[in-house]
Amino acid sequence: MASEHATVLVVAEHRGGKLSAATAEAIAAAQQLAAPWQAAVHAVLLEGAAESGLAAQLARYQLAGVLAARHPALAEYTPEAYTQALQEIVSRRQPRAVLFAHSYQTRDFAPRLATRMARALFGDLTALRVEDGRLTVSRPMFQGRLAADLVVPGEAPAFLSVQIGAFRADRAALAAAPAPIAAEMVAPAAPAAAPEAPFQEAKQAVDLTQAAIIVSAGRGIKEAKNLDLIRALADALGGEVAASRPICDSGWLPMDRQVGSSGQTVAPKLYLAVGISGAIQHLVGMKSSRAIVAINKDREAPIFEIADYGVVGDLFEVVPALIEAVKAAKAGG
Repeated sequence: MASEHATVLVVAEHRGGKLSAATAEAIAAAQQLAAPWQAAVHAVLLEGAAESGLAAQLARYQLAGVLAARHPALAEYTPEAYTQALQEIVSRRQPRAVLFAHSYQTRDFAPRLATRMARALFGDLTALRVEDGRLTVSRPMFQGRLAADLVVPGEAPAFLSVQIGAFRADRAALAAAPAPIAAEMVAPAAPAAAPEAPFQEAKQAVDLTQAAIIVSAGRGIKEAKNLDLIRALADALGGEVAASRPICDSGWLPMDRQVGSSGQTVAPKLYLAVGISGAIQHLVGMKSSRAIVAINKDREAPIFEIADYGVVGDLFEVVPALIEAVKAAKAGG
């Protein structure tokens, strides 16, 4: 039997007419959390007055429904309009939890929303679970060196933002038939000032969060010229080049190629860590990758603790052989 407030809301994020990649991750987290509560998961979409097709994209997921709130004041993101609209929806729906992707946009409006509703916001979460009827969440502390388990106190709803990459987008269950789409009435006031251009996390040449394959270099490559080997492997695999912090700090690659706690958080289908020892600051940025392959001559390197496949050997011997093997497989395929 479903419990009281047996609804979980997940707020969809979009920009430029496209759902963010993290929206599917938040849906996966919401579905996981809803199971022990026997709760229904609804996606909430805030957009301008015109129908955009985003609701239909959300309806592909296994949801009880998509709540499409359309209003001219929501055509462009502003924290005031988003907060007011979501406050109306949450007050009306009375969910047990409201989930967001832990993006810059979420960090802009979600604390205001939680405060208005006299609740705390638990952010940057890497795990959610229900133990003895209590909601327990985990979040990194001290740049990922520790993970803290926190029991969410108080009455529903709980406001939760999940770390990008902590939940795999491909784990978001799809529906056999499209979820129903319902219009959700909201009346946010027009913003007092004209909205500014959306915040950009960084002016990046590449968005590594969208890459399916990443070949990442660590200080084991020894010098900048050896990045050509990493680029050759990435080219052979059709992937992107990335690096740990020492490589970017040295200026061998731009900072937008850095993976880790002070760089990008990624979750590709395949992550090759070449000459990376596995400092915790790097691991927190790529540990959710679907498959991790580590190449390192130090068999005691921490990267091997999370790798699915490990090659103990000299990268200057292993990588060229791997490139040739990939090329041969393509030629014969």
